Amino acid sequence: MKNFKFLLAGIAFGIILVKSQVISWFRIQEMFRLQAFHMYGIIGSAIAVGMISILLIKRFKIKTISGEPIAIPKKEFSWGNVYGGLIFGLGWAITGACPGPLYALVGSGYFVIIVTLLGAVLGTWVYGLVRDKLPH
Repeated sequence: MKNFKFLLAGIAFGIILVKSQVISWFRIQEMFRLQAFHMYGIIGSAIAVGMISILLIKRFKIKTISGEPIAIPKKEFSWGNVYGGLIFGLGWAITGACPGPLYALVGSGYFVIIVTLLGAVLGTWVYGLVRDKLPH
């Protein structure tokens, strides 16, 4: 029962994904074919919100709910991020779904996406096995 608020947040997030057409295979294909601005607008607005949020967290020294300071570590360039991004984008283009909306797709009745969901879980499991051997 204590995790009920997270269930509600997940349901709200799923509804937002469905209503904004982020889970639409057609919209995703439009994006990868550079035919429409819809998905770029959504991704761009998410980046803008993230940047503003980080700026406000740093400027006002905002703390967590439990009162701990929020520490944002410096990031260094890694080719692993480039390779991972290419693999992620390739999977996104082939399946027409990124990991976030997978559950919203299942909840919307697109049960064929379970194959993609199982592939994502398998890929995460394999990454866990080989993580120490990869460039980070």
